Amino acid sequence: MQSSEETLSGWGNIPAAASQVFYPQTARDIRAALDSGKILPRGLGRSYADQATNREHHILKMEKMNHFLAFDAEKGILHCEAGVSLEEIIDHLAPRGWFPLITPGTKFITIGGAIANDVHGKAHHADGSFVNCVYDFTILLANGEIVRASRDENADLFWANFGGLGLLGTILTATLQLRKIETTYFVQKAVAARNLDEMLAAIDVSEQTYSSSVAWIDSMAKGKNLGRGVLTMGNHALLKDLPPKLRTNPLKLGKKAKLAVPFYLPSFTLNTLTVKILNTALYIMQKNGAPIAHYDKFFYPLDMINNWNRGYGKRGFIQYQFVLPMEKGPENIRKILTEITQSNCVPFLNVLKKFGKGQGGLLSFPFEGYTFAIDFPITKQLKPFTQKLDKMVLDMGGRIYLGKDAYLDEPTFKAMYPQHKDWQEIKKKYDPRDVFSSDLSRRLGLA
Repeated sequence: MQSSEETLSGWGNIPAAASQVFYPQTARDIRAALDSGKILPRGLGRSYADQATNREHHILKMEKMNHFLAFDAEKGILHCEAGVSLEEIIDHLAPRGWFPLITPGTKFITIGGAIANDVHGKAHHADGSFVNCVYDFTILLANGEIVRASRDENADLFWANFGGLGLLGTILTATLQLRKIETTYFVQKAVAARNLDEMLAAIDVSEQTYSSSVAWIDSMAKGKNLGRGVLTMGNHALLKDLPPKLRTNPLKLGKKAKLAVPFYLPSFTLNTLTVKILNTALYIMQKNGAPIAHYDKFFYPLDMINNWNRGYGKRGFIQYQFVLPMEKGPENIRKILTEITQSNCVPFLNVLKKFGKGQGGLLSFPFEGYTFAIDFPITKQLKPFTQKLDKMVLDMGGRIYLGKDAYLDEPTFKAMYPQHKDWQEIKKKYDPRDVFSSDLSRRLGLA
């Protein structure tokens, strides 16, 4: 099996960790790699920090195990290898009228990665997280055994893998439910909000009509304008919703990205002045959005720019995402937004959403409440500041998204995720020698 010494990082360009990297094509390849020591499966590397790095240990890059195995064209049920990406599902099956049931803000993730992080998207209040579209999966365990896991068979292993960050074994295949569509377009509407109260009210109203919604917040707005932004909401467009010009090719696929950030931009590029200018431009662009949008613009706007993460410079960035309970949610969101706008850390791209009820994964992130995600370029002040935010989130009954976390410490993590004890019992059952590990698992005491 092909292997090489490589230095890998998360999508935020942190941390840089050297590992021996294997490229398995079969379960036999993975079994052979198990003898080499501690190991971790990795998809397309879109987790932001140390979720898929394994310093001085081993990585399984699953990109070559990306075959479709069976497809029920009547019911939209796909059986595929775990290295299949959402992009590949869209490219092959959207022209046949099927689309991923649940998708985050990038299509460049594998099915295995989607399970490991129990990803969510703009429609969590309507569709939930990724577990809701998975019937079952097969997983190769630390002892080399391959087992099937579902809600009825090895149920403890099934639920522990959603949000389990690849630490229980290597997922080989999965059976997924796709969504039947008439078009690859969305009927969308944008609402400009002058402050946080208006924004939260608009989000509440949007849930009654739209399956997908996400708010962009001006990260530099303060005082009476705190929470100023644009809420974009939408539903899958029916054929009758399209203008005549688009009806000629209603299941049109997106084009490959032509724009790219060719090199790491200087760290001084993102500063208070430039972010204010960019925020103003984003506000104008989003509030004047078209009534019909293609899926690429609606779901995956950043995928249209290759290597956009280089825009944060060589020092990299984090995406800080938390969720807070509905009770006192507006009040607490206001407190944290105020803390962010008054900090010395320059915040940039962000999203505010409302979650529906959680789906039951032991380490899965979403629960019913408000979630906010915001990008911060790496600075000396950033880690102490996020630790301050961590305490605020914990005191408010919230938690941090492990799929994006970079700095959370073990005691805070365990307080935020009290079900970690149940998860660790399952880990001991299926991986008693801790064969599957990561930099994150050691940082948070999951190893």
